[in-house]
Amino acid sequence: MLALSSRQKTRVRPAGVPETEAGRVLPRPLRRVVRFLVSLAAGRVHIPRHAGSLASLAFLGATGLYGMSLGGHSQDFAQASTTALGFAIEDVRVSGNRETSEIDILERIGLDGTTSLMALDVKEARAKIAELPWVEDVSVRKIYPGTIEIALKEREAFAIWQHGSDLALIERNGSVIAPLRDNKFSTLPLFVGRDAETAAADFSAEFDNWPDIKARVKAYVRVAGRRWDLRLDNGIVVKLPERNVPRAMDMLATMEAEHALLERDIAAVDLRLEDRTTIQLTEGALARRNAAVEKRAKELKKAAKNT
Repeated sequence: MLALSSRQKTRVRPAGVPETEAGRVLPRPLRRVVRFLVSLAAGRVHIPRHAGSLASLAFLGATGLYGMSLGGHSQDFAQASTTALGFAIEDVRVSGNRETSEIDILERIGLDGTTSLMALDVKEARAKIAELPWVEDVSVRKIYPGTIEIALKEREAFAIWQHGSDLALIERNGSVIAPLRDNKFSTLPLFVGRDAETAAADFSAEFDNWPDIKARVKAYVRVAGRRWDLRLDNGIVVKLPERNVPRAMDMLATMEAEHALLERDIAAVDLRLEDRTTIQLTEGALARRNAAVEKRAKELKKAAKNT
């Protein structure tokens, strides 16, 4: 009975399970670690040759990559390595550019002949190209192993805006595109003055009903932000009212059709008042008119004496 009781009280411990000095079994997470260390000390674990060297190289590589990341050189390393593997950008295809130079595009995204396609940030490249004056929208696409496709949608010039002594190209909505640099856009209508750029499109559309007069307008001049003057190709200034511009234009078209008013030696036509139209002569025409009036007065005076 005593032997049976002793056997029943004996605790059976699985083979290989470590036990503390107090006789307790180690927690499960530590068992494998202790087993591995015991096996390693007993020589039962086989370590491949050069494992230490490979582990050292892996550690040094990871340390180097981490250092480059901290120093901001990871992009340069990626670019150099992928370029060496044959992913250098060799072809750039640009479409949709009429006013935007391809050289400006390449400079914006920093292509220098050694840029890697894999290292190129498409989102960043798109943002940089979009900063160019004529670019309204742009898409950038990679084609491996070494091609980039860039498709542009450019802004459309509607008119020329003169503010002070500066000339700029504007869109239909009045947004400034870029300064005017050459005579390429000389056929576009010219709008002059403060706030002229924002009102240009709507005001120009009003003249579609008088195409003959509109074709002769060289500049639309905004006056005090309220009304417009028209400067015609022969130098005549037409002063329009602040309101009811169609009435004034109908009157001008009638006088031109019946009396060829705009072909005469006049400096300005003032249509600002509804009840009358004022015609201003040129200096030469005024001098001739005064001379004719004076001559007529002398003739009448002479005739009166003879009677």
